Amino acid sequence: MHLIINEFTLAALGLILLLFAGDALVKGAVNLSLRLGVPALIVSLTIVAFGTSAPELLISIQSILDDQPGLAIGNVIGSNTANVLMVLGVPALLAGLSASQADTNKSYITMIAATVLFIVLAWFGPITWWHGLILLTALAISLFDNFRDARRHMKNGQDIEEVEGADPAIRGWKIAAFLAAGLIGLPLGAKLLVDNAVIIATDFGVSATVIGLTLVAIGTSLPELATTVMAAYRGKADVAIGNVIGSNLFNLLAIVGIASLVGPMPVSDTLLNLDLWVMLGASLLIAPIVFGRKRMGYRWGIGLTLAYIAYLYLVLTNGA
Repeated sequence: MHLIINEFTLAALGLILLLFAGDALVKGAVNLSLRLGVPALIVSLTIVAFGTSAPELLISIQSILDDQPGLAIGNVIGSNTANVLMVLGVPALLAGLSASQADTNKSYITMIAATVLFIVLAWFGPITWWHGLILLTALAISLFDNFRDARRHMKNGQDIEEVEGADPAIRGWKIAAFLAAGLIGLPLGAKLLVDNAVIIATDFGVSATVIGLTLVAIGTSLPELATTVMAAYRGKADVAIGNVIGSNLFNLLAIVGIASLVGPMPVSDTLLNLDLWVMLGASLLIAPIVFGRKRMGYRWGIGLTLAYIAYLYLVLTNGA
């Protein structure tokens, strides 16, 4: 028992290091890019988007390098399911989410399309480099479309939100320090988390895929949960729902796309028969909220949260 507690502690430290290093990398890269004259719109759509997904990406790459590809693909599928059922369910339960001002129809449709594409490719698994190229092509098309929409909003006089992490007064040495912390901390945190997650899986007699679907997925979804809870209390449902949609889209297209270039990711029968469909079903559940712009009250919160608990029970009892 002492060893198990120690492994959980080390895995938690790895996760914390990943999250802080990812945040540092975003701040450093954003401010360096703006200082070099890269347009804020490009920075927002690319550097911030990729940077906030850096912990999940490093976990996936490290898992493949350690010959634990199940942990990599389990983390992506588990994170996407947690993002909808937990990250939206808990804030809806605590404060409610009024989606009347949210305009996320197009991005939601893109996320569903990416989910379906991923499921189709998974059935032709294992996921290898050619699957990754398809996913990265879809990502490029999505980014170009977002860029075009953002430019159109700017021409129409609509404000574009400030770039996350931007600080005009930041000094050069701080930018360098943020970049160094991110570039050093991310691989160290990923190594620490993946190594101990595999030990935990062995101790409990489950697969690395199960740990990716549960422990690692919940851990990497915690920043989104904190952001969404704060957005709910501030009445910013568009931010909350937009964060979930954007995170899920990047998980499928960018993380799996890049990780598959490092090594193949086998797709187990359990993933094909259960987890992929739960991920898609969870995403489809919020369609009435997105298109009807209705309020997610405590009933929605209870329903989504209970659905996530039931899913975790199924995963842990099946043992994937």
